[in-house]
Amino acid sequence: MGFFGKKGPSGFSSSSTAEEVTEGIDGSGLTAIVTGASSGIGTETARVLALRGVHVVMAVRNVDSGNKVREEILKEIPSAKVEVMELDLCSMSSVREFASKYNSSGFPLNILINNAGIMASPYLLSKDNIELQFATNYLSHFLLTNLLMDNLKNTARESNREGRIVNLSSSAHRHPFPGGIRFDTINDEAGYGSIKAYGQSKLATLLHANELARRFKEEGVNITANSLHPGGIHTNLFRYHTVLSGFASTVGRFMFKTVPQGAATTCYVALHPQVNGVSGKYFEDCNISKSSAYGQDAELAKKLWDFSLPLTNP
Repeated sequence: MGFFGKKGPSGFSSSSTAEEVTEGIDGSGLTAIVTGASSGIGTETARVLALRGVHVVMAVRNVDSGNKVREEILKEIPSAKVEVMELDLCSMSSVREFASKYNSSGFPLNILINNAGIMASPYLLSKDNIELQFATNYLSHFLLTNLLMDNLKNTARESNREGRIVNLSSSAHRHPFPGGIRFDTINDEAGYGSIKAYGQSKLATLLHANELARRFKEEGVNITANSLHPGGIHTNLFRYHTVLSGFASTVGRFMFKTVPQGAATTCYVALHPQVNGVSGKYFEDCNISKSSAYGQDAELAKKLWDFSLPLTNP
């Protein structure tokens, strides 16, 4: 897939890399948060944004790992501006602590990349007793975004530059539970399926971006919100599935994207001028794509928003 992609309207394809899609773009003066930046496409996203002059804040669970990545980036790009801050998306108290520290730091916020996630884990609960994939991939990012919203809005207004929120969804959003979101049984072990729960969390991530876009348009705020499928990439997301991991390491290596290719759509949506003013869209291979029927359901997006608010209130 990563080698035989046909170029779309953007001029890019599945084989484009993050460096290629941001070539010539000057990101100086911009500040971005990248969650889950200590591994996989999060690391590559942070590196390429820094390469383009963006001040990058790596929001990571393991600070030691984050600092090692930061050191590697600085070795390659001595002028890079990169910070590491602790964020554990399995804990809403950690999300609140991160947001409080960030908002008190004086850093502006132009770009929020909700990248971190887990894939197809066995049934587990977060530290707040919420099904782990829903909590980590979606709900904590929902809370984080809300807590950083004033900063995003103030930065967009004071800088007169468009703010961007980028949510990493997945093509797996097409395969959630019946009805899309198990609102009444979100934390129930009965009927739990790891793949469908992953699809549910990624559908929620997509719907979150859509509802944000609707609200921004209604408010007349100069911020966009979009979601994307990065493509199939063999990263540590496969750690819960040895069969999938083995396939990805053998036959799948001819079908999966490389990490630089996997980070391309994120960097494209975060930085490219072609995306100016584009909001509420779903991207694949650096081009606008069509999501599932659930992914286009505005009422489902509103219902999810209303469902999420009380879950994230202290």
